[in-house]
Amino acid sequence: MQQLTEERRSELESVVSVGYDGSESMRAQMVLAWFDGESAADIARRFGASKPTVYKWVDRFEEAGVAGLEDRTSTGRPRSVSDSVRSRIVALTKLGPPKETGLTHWSSYEMAKYLRRREGISVSHNFVAELWREHGLKPHRQGTFKTSTDPEFATKVVDVVGLYLDPPEGAVVLSFDEKTQVQALDRTQPLLPISFDKTEKRTHDYVRHGTTNLFAALEVLTGKITGQTFHRKRTKEFLRFMERLVKRYPAEQEIHVVLDNLKTHNNGDVNEWLAKHPNVKFHFTPKGSSWISQIETWFGIITRQSIRRGSFKSLAELIRHIENYIDHWNEDAEPFEWTATADQILEKVAMLDRDYVKLVANNYNPK
Repeated sequence: MQQLTEERRSELESVVSVGYDGSESMRAQMVLAWFDGESAADIARRFGASKPTVYKWVDRFEEAGVAGLEDRTSTGRPRSVSDSVRSRIVALTKLGPPKETGLTHWSSYEMAKYLRRREGISVSHNFVAELWREHGLKPHRQGTFKTSTDPEFATKVVDVVGLYLDPPEGAVVLSFDEKTQVQALDRTQPLLPISFDKTEKRTHDYVRHGTTNLFAALEVLTGKITGQTFHRKRTKEFLRFMERLVKRYPAEQEIHVVLDNLKTHNNGDVNEWLAKHPNVKFHFTPKGSSWISQIETWFGIITRQSIRRGSFKSLAELIRHIENYIDHWNEDAEPFEWTATADQILEKVAMLDRDYVKLVANNYNPK
């Protein structure tokens, strides 16, 4: 499930508060409930709908934003739109809004207005949204990317992915990282539970009671988590955690740890520790490629399910909360399924690099 940005949440809440068409308001409430973690069955029960209906409106919102929540009505034969107009809309979408508009991205409404005002093209925002769906365009959404500059990128990808897909027989494979500066935020007023309204409510302002650093390792085969919090994040804390981690397994068992190449993970003290633990081997991820470490996926889950919506009156309360969540997770932990081969990843990255070079070259305009 995708994360709901503050901007998109505000758009949905405006539909709910202003009302619009009553059905649109209800659909916006369904979508908000879905992104707040409510199940499709519960949403359907609360609004007197079916689960397929809930999924339909969530899908339409992800495709076209709030415009996707409108009824798609037809009053006879659809108006014909020329191929040249369609091509112009697609081209404008890919180029982004012109500078004079002051926009950072298109919405279907803004695109329709721009075409009518500046280019004399009259199409509805519904048509724009439908055309975007046909071409798989989602200008209302934004992702992130980063290309690795590690000269050993390919070698490290093959090494790490090989551990995921074909680990040595009898060996333990662990994915490790630190989630730093986890904040103990306390809302200035108590949370209002769902019983007061259709969603839980919280204040926007908060008091900060300090931060902690979560060290965690995911056992790739089982999905179980070993975690510990530390006040600081140094080699000293890292080795203390590693010592605790390896004691969970027999002294002679082969242990492979996937981790990033920070100085705290790769220095003289660490090499000395590894010499004393010959059954432990470190496998470093490529620089700028944290996505290849499976623990990062779990960090995203604990953030959404346990930390982001929490309210903690002290740092100790936050730490207990994290420990409780790890225990809860481990009760029925399941491994993440890694499906991409090293060859597929390297081919995809090579394609991205080529396309990015073209993009930079085509848009470089020296002053």
